[in-house]
Amino acid sequence: MTGDEDSRMCKDISEDACHQQPGNVWRHLLASLGTKLADELASARLVLPWLLGLIGAPVWMVGLLVPIREAGALLPQLVVAGFIRPLPRRKWVWVAGSVLQALMAVSLVIITLLSRGDGDSGLGGSLAGGLVLGCLVVLSLGRGVASIATKDVLGKTIAKQRRGRLMGWSGSLAGAMTLLAGGVLMLLGEQPGQQVLATLMAIAALGWSLNAFCAALIKEDRGATSGGANAWDTVRQGFSQLRHDAAFRNFNLARALLLSSALALPYIALLGQQQSGESLGGLGVLVVVSGLAGMVASPIWGKLADTSSRRVMRNAGAGAAVCCALAGSMVWWPGALSDSVWSYAVVYGLLVIAHSGIRLGRKTYVVDLASADNRALYVALSNTLTGVLMLVLGLAIGGLAQWLGSEWLLLILAGVATAAALCAQRLPEVEDD
Repeated sequence: MTGDEDSRMCKDISEDACHQQPGNVWRHLLASLGTKLADELASARLVLPWLLGLIGAPVWMVGLLVPIREAGALLPQLVVAGFIRPLPRRKWVWVAGSVLQALMAVSLVIITLLSRGDGDSGLGGSLAGGLVLGCLVVLSLGRGVASIATKDVLGKTIAKQRRGRLMGWSGSLAGAMTLLAGGVLMLLGEQPGQQVLATLMAIAALGWSLNAFCAALIKEDRGATSGGANAWDTVRQGFSQLRHDAAFRNFNLARALLLSSALALPYIALLGQQQSGESLGGLGVLVVVSGLAGMVASPIWGKLADTSSRRVMRNAGAGAAVCCALAGSMVWWPGALSDSVWSYAVVYGLLVIAHSGIRLGRKTYVVDLASADNRALYVALSNTLTGVLMLVLGLAIGGLAQWLGSEWLLLILAGVATAAALCAQRLPEVEDD
């Protein structure tokens, strides 16, 4: 994994970066472990909906969590790409984004402890819910800043055909830690929910702090600083690349269709929650399944992505289509299966496995597709386009769910995921370039 062998050969990074690669692998691994664990413990798909329910926030706020979390992290990235270009070392932008996320997690701890679901004392439900959404907006912006810098530093410090494996193992370690947290939640199912969730937020803050600390220790060469531009110039340059680079254009189309997996996860969790109520035991089941799925799947997807990230995107998209179809049709299953939270948890876990492959595949693909000169621009433009689509599709999907019901919505998303797999099949290979 580290590339620490006698006949060390590194693709597309400098000789000095190749020499520093073994140590940098471990710094990247621990940094990624911290942020992945924090993302799971402050998940907008699982944990924050439970928090809003416990503090008595209006139901409509729950529907804003995933779009804010995803779009807020992706939309500013074109501006960030133009900002970091003049910086010879981009790791400090990564550090700043992670510190901002840690501060927002601490704020969520305070809001959780000061809130009261009945509204009689402490922060009222609507006020507390609004503060949670406000913290999530800032947290997502910090995530976006850290994300664009992380991929740029990854491309400068880790060679091709090792990046996917690195991200896979970090996902596996984070999955193991999340599995432990879910088990604790199941044991503490009858304990005061707000105190337990506040503890989860505090651990998330520590995770982002670990990410910032390890990022600061990475040995990063000075990079190219020429070609910096303001935000508008960056936008124009990005869309010019989108017009002229067919592979990049088709990748973004496939990635847009693959959003179906992210949009489906909350609705499967919602169906499971309807079977278990709002007890933390039910949340623990979903967290355990999610952590176990990530722990098992990520290293496998990562190794496969180093060989062909295109095939990983295709296969994971097909798997997501099957999971959405299973979840959508579960209402017609025998009552013993359709009425059990464990049935939804199993399908949720399978979709987490597919979603993990989608994320690893598209992250590896865009980093390997780009060169050192345009990597930050490619990542930023792709993420910005995805952020816009996430907001638009999130609102549209919410309307469809209200109109058709979650089951029919999931069947529609199964069709979209099938189209995504077919689109990914047409992408060119980039790992052997």
